[in-house]
Amino acid sequence: MKGENMIKSIVMADTPVNRSAKSLLQEETGKGILEVEDLSAWYSDFLCIRDINISIPARAITAVIGPSGCGKSTFIRCLNRLHEVSHGGRVTGRVLLDGKDIYASDVDPVVIRRRIGMVFQKPSPFPTMSIFDNVAAGLRLTRLWSRRRELEEVVEKSLRQAALWEEVKDKLDRSGASLSGGQQQRLCIARALAVQPEIVLMDEPCSALDPLATLKIEDLMRNLTEEYTIIIVTHNMQQAARVSDNTAFITIDDQGAGVLVEYGPTSQIFANPKDKRTEDYITGRFG
Repeated sequence: MKGENMIKSIVMADTPVNRSAKSLLQEETGKGILEVEDLSAWYSDFLCIRDINISIPARAITAVIGPSGCGKSTFIRCLNRLHEVSHGGRVTGRVLLDGKDIYASDVDPVVIRRRIGMVFQKPSPFPTMSIFDNVAAGLRLTRLWSRRRELEEVVEKSLRQAALWEEVKDKLDRSGASLSGGQQQRLCIARALAVQPEIVLMDEPCSALDPLATLKIEDLMRNLTEEYTIIIVTHNMQQAARVSDNTAFITIDDQGAGVLVEYGPTSQIFANPKDKRTEDYITGRFG
C-alpha cells in the first residue's frame, strides 16, 4: 500500500453505518458461514462494541482492522463465546453458525470453541508439555481419539497443516517452549487445528514475530483456506491487503463504542472505500 495512491475514489455512504454494511454483504458476498446480527458486547457497564452486523463467508480470510481500543479483539472473542468468560463480559444480539445461534440456551460453549478455534496474539505453547503433547492437548481433553496410533496421525497431520512438521518431526519430545517465536505460533496453530475446527480466529498472530516468520504465517493462512474459514485481527494494513479476501473496518463512535463502518472485498476497501472514515484510516490520517 502506498498511502493515498491506493485510493482511487471516495463514495460517501448515504445510509446508516450498519445498514449499509449489511446491504453490502447481501449484495456482494451472499450468506456466510457466520452471520452476526446486532451484536453488542459489554465489560460490566462499559459498552465495547455496538450493533455489529456482518456475514463471514466460508473458506476465505476476513481481516478485521481499526484503531487500538475499538473492540476488534472483543468482537472475535464474541464469535466463539470467549468474551463471556471475561470479568463482567456479556453479549446481546445473535451469532449464527449454520443457522443456529451459538448463544442459545441449549448450546454448549465448549462445543462452540471446538468448532471455532482461537490463536492468540502472543504464542502460548504449554511450557511443561512436549511439542507432541501441545498439539494433542485438545484431542485428549475432548476425547476425540481412541488409540495412540490415531493420536499420532492427527498430530502429524496438524503439524503438516501448520507447515511445522519437517522442522520438528525429530524432536517431538522436546518442550514446545524450546521453539523459536514463529515456530511457537505455528505450534499453537497446529494445536487449534488438531480438534478439526471449521473456523479459526487469529488475534494479531504476527505482532510479536519478525518479517520472515510473519510471511510464513501469512503463507500458511492462505493454504489453510482450502479447508478452513479464517478471521484475523491485524493492525498491519499491508498484511490485511496481502492476505485477506474481505476486510471489516471498525472504529470508535462518539460514545466510545466500536462500530462497524464498512465491510467488503479487500480490493474495494483499500482502493475504493465507501466511507471517508475508512479512507482516513487506511491512509494513516488517524489511528
